[in-house]
Amino acid sequence: MVYAAPIFAFEVRTVVELILLVFALVIQGVALVHALTQRGDGFAAIGTLPKGGWIAILAVCLLLTLLGFGPISLFGLVGIAAGLIYLLDVRPGLRDLHDGRGSW
Repeated sequence: MVYAAPIFAFEVRTVVELILLVFALVIQGVALVHALTQRGDGFAAIGTLPKGGWIAILAVCLLLTLLGFGPISLFGLVGIAAGLIYLLDVRPGLRDLHDGRGSW
């Protein structure tokens, strides 16, 4: 009975890390695909990093997350933050520039 608690804690940690990994990959992947499909002049029009900068940041973070650093590492957390900043700040700006509606 003494050994059951550490095994259970390890299993819980594994499940939580797997959920965070899927979350990180989805966020970074969606942000990267969206950045790839946008026009380059829109990024300059809304006053943010150029398209190449966003693609480089998102691609490197996605690659490092996939290579095994995981979502809890520094690279994983930076990747999640970069993906969320892109999706919550840049994407609505590009959408507002394109069709006049900045909301989702």
